[in-house]
Amino acid sequence: MSEQEFKRALGYANSAFDLLKRSGIPPYPQFYELLYTYSTGVNPTLNNRINAIFRNGDSPSTNLAETLYNEFLKSDVNDRMTNVSERMHARIEAVYEAIDTAMTTANAYSGSLQSASGDLEREISVPAMKELADRLLAETRRMQETNRALEQKLEASRDDIASLQRDLDDVRRESLLDPLTKIANRKSFDEGMEGAIAEASATNSPLCLMIIDIDHFKSFNDTYGHQTGDQVLRLVAMTLKSNIKGKDLAARYGGEEFVAILPSTDMEGAVIVAENIRRAIQAKELLKRSTNEKLGRITASFGVAAYQPGDTPAMLIERADRCLYAAKHAGRNRVISESELLALQAVAEAQGVSAA
Repeated sequence: MSEQEFKRALGYANSAFDLLKRSGIPPYPQFYELLYTYSTGVNPTLNNRINAIFRNGDSPSTNLAETLYNEFLKSDVNDRMTNVSERMHARIEAVYEAIDTAMTTANAYSGSLQSASGDLEREISVPAMKELADRLLAETRRMQETNRALEQKLEASRDDIASLQRDLDDVRRESLLDPLTKIANRKSFDEGMEGAIAEASATNSPLCLMIIDIDHFKSFNDTYGHQTGDQVLRLVAMTLKSNIKGKDLAARYGGEEFVAILPSTDMEGAVIVAENIRRAIQAKELLKRSTNEKLGRITASFGVAAYQPGDTPAMLIERADRCLYAAKHAGRNRVISESELLALQAVAEAQGVSAA
């Protein structure tokens, strides 16, 4: 974690603890998570709800905090996984039961055949022969019915297992998507970074990371409201996703920050991609949906870093974050890469001043 990330996280933590103290809510882990999430602004819907509570002068309480936590943060993924597991268990039990019944019937049928074989080795009367044949026919029919029941259970199990697999796939996909912007979330990004670095290391291929921060987003959000802020986040996410391709991964990193992993892309190519996205964001004019009021344009700042042998995800993120900070420091609405940052630092050192 870079120093800037650490300071930012520490600020969120202090804000969360302050809110807990002022609200008189116990500092339980789930309530800390609730107010930490509120402090980061990564869940605008949650922020809208809490802001409304503050505006209305409602008294925060443990019950209210529990309700908000269950509604916004308590993941239903585990519940859905439990449901899938229970369904799978029930289906397997049904198959085992059908197999046990079939085996019991098969053993009884085998015993009947052995008994009949013994009877046939002796001379028996015609009525006894007819009785034996009727008994074997009845046993054969029972065996056929049991086999049919087993086949039906197995067929139903195949359908259920296919449905369960689809459910598991849906749960996994949802767990890797940001619910607001519908692009990859932080968890998906973390997994993607690990895989991209492993591939770059194994194949000696280039890899770049881009970090994007929407300029002045907080003031925009405060001026026009969270719904319009959500619209901005979706717009940037859509623009980012539409300007990358192939193995590239676009993700929401947190709050108003986004990231893009660019495998098989060198620094020059990554800067071109970043510039294209920057211009595309700047070119879009925002309208307030409820009134069609023109809200102007938004801009974003970009930091781009390239993978170096031996890099961990944290090291690459830290360098990209440093470039992003330099872009902000230089006036925003621009792309700064590692190579450009190094050049700026060299110039600054030559002039005897400090660079970002």
